Amino acid sequence: MANPARARRASSTQKSEWRETLVFLVKLALFVFVIRSFLFSPFVIPSGSMLPRTLIGDYLFITKWNYGYSRHSLPLSLPLIPGRILPSTPERGDVAVFKAPPADNEDWIKRVIGLPGDTIQMRGGQLILNGRAVPKQRIADFVLPVTPNFGCEAVFQDDDAEGRPICRYPQYRETLPGGRSYLVLDQGFSPADDTGVFTVPAGHVFMMGDNRDDSKDSRFADSIGFVPLENLQGKAVVTFWSTDGSASWLKPWTWPGATRWSRIGEGF
Repeated sequence: MANPARARRASSTQKSEWRETLVFLVKLALFVFVIRSFLFSPFVIPSGSMLPRTLIGDYLFITKWNYGYSRHSLPLSLPLIPGRILPSTPERGDVAVFKAPPADNEDWIKRVIGLPGDTIQMRGGQLILNGRAVPKQRIADFVLPVTPNFGCEAVFQDDDAEGRPICRYPQYRETLPGGRSYLVLDQGFSPADDTGVFTVPAGHVFMMGDNRDDSKDSRFADSIGFVPLENLQGKAVVTFWSTDGSASWLKPWTWPGATRWSRIGEGF
């Protein structure tokens, strides 16, 4: 015959264990929410618009405190923060992740080129900032192996010394006022090589991709246009993982061969 007291104790113990597990999961979720919203957040590179600095398959950490906080700092852009708190304006040359206007429902990554009040123009592929040409120096071509997550048009295809297919792009170094420099790609003529003059309005920034002829950015009226400062989510700081796309997530033994080890730990 079953012991009713023992059954009650067992039931009480089981309920207590479930309660402790639930409390632990809630605490863990809150911890992750706070870390991701206010300190650090991961971001994976989905396109080649920021070549040569980022590659498809790069995984980055962004810091969340650099530009202040808004609802876009929170997962799903939860409307829990009115406006911006602890606001700060980015520096020209920062690589930032932001909610892409006008829909504000996708995370994009670009470089900050223009600040409020700046004028921006492209003339023959040359960046003009506040009426002055930004120095653009030709350097060695950017070479990248063809991989499962990256290919290129035939005009840029080549073979390396061992006969393996590679992509080869003309590469330049741009240097902003103040001395900050970065690398850009120029694939030849494109409609965005010549534009009108853009004047960055208050409370906004002008964003551009480093892969100048393969980036939808603030140069295009039918793209993101000027980006509100409150849309900025954080600043890219370090690459913590990178894969060439040849691995299968269900086959762990393929991961090491697909990892771009030299990119891990690369800062911005």
